[in-house]
Amino acid sequence: MGWCPAGQNASMAHGDQPNLGEFLRHRRALMTPPRQHVHSRFSVRRVPGLRRQELADIAGVSIEYYTRLEQGRAVRPSREILTALAAAFQLSPGEAEHLFRLAGEVPPEPPAPSAEVRSGVQQVLSSLEATMPVTVHDGRLDMLSLNVAAMELFGPLFDEGSYGRNIVHQSFTATGLETVMGHAGADQLRRVAASELRRALSRYPQDERLQFLFRDLSKKSADFADYWARGEVGTWRSAMKHVRHPTRGVLSFESQMLYDPENDHWVMLFAVPGSGTEQ
Repeated sequence: MGWCPAGQNASMAHGDQPNLGEFLRHRRALMTPPRQHVHSRFSVRRVPGLRRQELADIAGVSIEYYTRLEQGRAVRPSREILTALAAAFQLSPGEAEHLFRLAGEVPPEPPAPSAEVRSGVQQVLSSLEATMPVTVHDGRLDMLSLNVAAMELFGPLFDEGSYGRNIVHQSFTATGLETVMGHAGADQLRRVAASELRRALSRYPQDERLQFLFRDLSKKSADFADYWARGEVGTWRSAMKHVRHPTRGVLSFESQMLYDPENDHWVMLFAVPGSGTEQ
């Protein structure tokens, strides 16, 4: 969404695209002003939102520098300044990412994926209960949720250990993997798991859980070492899977992955190919 320029002077630095100063002014106008006291050093308000001085105080920057930012006259702000502004404006992760990009900076990566599945996504899992298996895992390959249909298929692969719900760990340690997925399916899953772990380690390089998982598998699983040596990085977003149902025999599914970037969650849908939504 863009905002109308107040004038031609530095209000549109890149054609009709909103610039950093516009975004800061817009967000400041949305802030709730503090209660005024009788002896307040600020005069009675005539415009909505916070004054520049108030915002600068919250962010811990000088009023002079913040004014230059809003007017587009400041040198490219540092990542520390941008982080302080994001906190002062109480920006959501998506809004903070937008702030960094407006300033020409790569948005910082979160230290870890969100541990909670959105309520709307959880409702999708429940609503598709009679239609298809659905799972949700995060960017560390931890399975966060799965509906009953998915539990019937994949439940036997999970244990109660410290990595019981981690897809990578189960891909190389679960004893029933080939029984559930067959030799070709197990091979495919291990290949994807190793490549996705490589991707996760690059996104969360300081994550101790991921680091320990990598070291543990490297020591205990010769299969993991072989797949890791291929050097592949996760890019699979759809695949044909054949899974052995406990009572219905081998079932074929066309899996599709949907991404929630703000939480770094992946929703995997297992649809029967060529049958629409009917199973």
